[in-house]
Amino acid sequence: MTGPAPAKTSSSRRLFAAAIGAVAAAITIACGTDFYEIPIETPIQAKLDVSAFQRVLVAGFVAGGTDDVDANQETVRLLRSQLRTKSSLKVIDADIMPLIEIAQEQRKAANNDESSAAHTNGNGTSNGSSNGNGTATERGPQAPASQNQTMALPLQIREEKDLEPYERLFANVAYWKKIGEEYQNPLIVTGTVLFKAHQTAGYVQQDRDYVDQYGRHRVVPQRTYMERKGFILAPKFVFIDGRTGATMYSERHREEILYSPQQNTPALSSYFELMDRIVPDFLSALSSQKIRGTRVLLK
Repeated sequence: MTGPAPAKTSSSRRLFAAAIGAVAAAITIACGTDFYEIPIETPIQAKLDVSAFQRVLVAGFVAGGTDDVDANQETVRLLRSQLRTKSSLKVIDADIMPLIEIAQEQRKAANNDESSAAHTNGNGTSNGSSNGNGTATERGPQAPASQNQTMALPLQIREEKDLEPYERLFANVAYWKKIGEEYQNPLIVTGTVLFKAHQTAGYVQQDRDYVDQYGRHRVVPQRTYMERKGFILAPKFVFIDGRTGATMYSERHREEILYSPQQNTPALSSYFELMDRIVPDFLSALSSQKIRGTRVLLK
């Protein structure tokens, strides 16, 4: 019987044609393919509507972490420089605000006010009161004065938890409205910055170069246990309406970089390297940005 033979022949032909196509594709790739790049731009809309403002004040930051870098001063300088070149808002040149000291003063004033109020309420009243029958009615125990006072603010900021008590500074509407009036109602940029040293240990994958027995250059991945040091940068940007003192928007960022033991990178260099990753997101909050790239098209 000869029935199945044509099917086998047809299948062989298809396999042969596929093989020829694969060989042709391989030859085309080996010889090179004509292509060209097209530049493209992707617009990103601003997160905030700042059309009501003509000026911006980068006031200062509650900063901590390593003592090798003044994160408050460096962050203010960098953001002002970026806004001058990449924003339509006029940047106000003003002294950098020492927000840690300002927050401490506000806490002290609040505690004094509470102590004065407690002292005033204590005068003229006794631990007991008389009812209509002339018998004394005792009051319940009074809460300790320390419970009514505001939470202590750490002077040394080493971790992110040390920044949490300072959050109430940005909710002080009256204070920021006063700052806004002083500088003609600008958009105010403030917040917190933590820049600290970081160390970790574990297995990392590295490429190892070697020459085999035939003299050929080879690269193979290799897992190696390594202790690495680096830095963490964790800023929080708070945007405040200088006309009202109210917070308009806030955003957090966190970036990390690690180096091999052989590298000795200065802290300030690492700070700027990490800020380079964050600044585009910061700018996109205030104005529309364009991400530039290229697409490759085959001829």
